[in-house]
Amino acid sequence: MSLHRSLKTKPTGLNQHRNVLTRAERVEKLANEDKLNLQDDSPIGLPKVGSRKLKVAGKQKSEDGEGEASEETSDE
Repeated sequence: MSLHRSLKTKPTGLNQHRNVLTRAERVEKLANEDKLNLQDDSPIGLPKVGSRKLKVAGKQKSEDGEGEASEETSDE
């Protein structure tokens, strides 16, 4: 019996970007930026930490569309 496609896990499913960081991740990020002293400061009431996802530049489109069309047909 096959598995429905919505139930399949993708390899990238575990590495997806999360907007919310765990407390440990927030403490680590603040400590790296020297905004939190682990000895003196309390981990309760931490300031907000932005979790920004960097966009990766895509492939440059060629001026003529022939190169892309020939690649698509060669895969068959």
